[in-house]
Amino acid sequence: MIVKRIALNGFRNYDFETVDFIDGTNVISGRNAQGKTNLLEAVYMLSCGRSFRTRFDRELVGFDFSSAEILADVFSHDREQTINIKLQPGQAKKISVNSVKKSAGELSQVVNAVLFCPDDLNMIKEGAAVRRRLMDNAISQIRPRYAQYLSEFNRLYEHKTRILKDWRDKPSLLDTLDEFSEGMCRASAQLIRYRASFVQRLKKAAAPIHREFSGNGEELGMEYKTVSSVKDPFASVKEIYYDICEHQERHRQAELDSAQCLTGAHKDDLEIYINGRSARSFASQGQTRTAALSVKLAEREIFLAETGEYPILLLDDVLSELDEKRQEFVLNRIGGGQTLISCCEDEGISRRTGGKVLFVEKGRIK
Repeated sequence: MIVKRIALNGFRNYDFETVDFIDGTNVISGRNAQGKTNLLEAVYMLSCGRSFRTRFDRELVGFDFSSAEILADVFSHDREQTINIKLQPGQAKKISVNSVKKSAGELSQVVNAVLFCPDDLNMIKEGAAVRRRLMDNAISQIRPRYAQYLSEFNRLYEHKTRILKDWRDKPSLLDTLDEFSEGMCRASAQLIRYRASFVQRLKKAAAPIHREFSGNGEELGMEYKTVSSVKDPFASVKEIYYDICEHQERHRQAELDSAQCLTGAHKDDLEIYINGRSARSFASQGQTRTAALSVKLAEREIFLAETGEYPILLLDDVLSELDEKRQEFVLNRIGGGQTLISCCEDEGISRRTGGKVLFVEKGRIK
């Protein structure tokens, strides 16, 4: 799948600009704060309808603009398609594919994208939220129903959190606490089932990539961590639900005392190991970067296996953070699909990949 052309109107620092991409590697070059990441952000939105940098659509609308629009011609699933996303502060975003109204979750049935940015290099050492986001972003694209369960879980979590924080001032709020707890248990059971399956596939795909990448036979391992009372994350949703309810019952009073949600999929983590040892605790900086790159490249392989097409690969200024050996490994692995690479200078990337160079300056493409 490829993005052939994208037009931005009032999006971030782009007043109105149209960009044509080639099928292979596209190098987006320019100084900092010129709009390189904004362009990748717009492409990423074609796959899920949301930004990877902010939760608020209003921040995507440029100064002096009352609305923003992304219009793209893409080729996927053996046919040309047109995606249109309209953003207007205070209103729900409007999304259409071939002039047919769609939800944000349905975009993944048209376009898939894998994003790799400098923050991802720290995914091994960072807190669990970073690795949950990795799972959520990937699974939402290949399993649209997962995005619905995740949205429902987040809604319940926000409501329950408010109850736990405010119940002392408004005791009547406790009348609905158990209802939200039960809903979170149900949604968590669904999320856990999906996450366990995805981690199993990710582990299988990442291990050989990491073995080749490390060059010295290092073994990459992964383990999905969830609610302690869940005996088997691959069990039926019903069994997982009962296990989570057991945990919830034991921690109800602790939640009231701490004013925090202590039971649910928001506590999940993805443990990563190198040669059987925790990468978060023991890996060097070079090892963590190699592991992070292997995980991201494995994500790309999962999309290929799932859809029969490579997803669009977005590398946001990540090569400048890598030594020459790791740069070469990444560049040698990205063939077969469309890649958009942003960098401050071309640094020979276009020569090494045979790609097209696009220069960005003040929201204009040259």
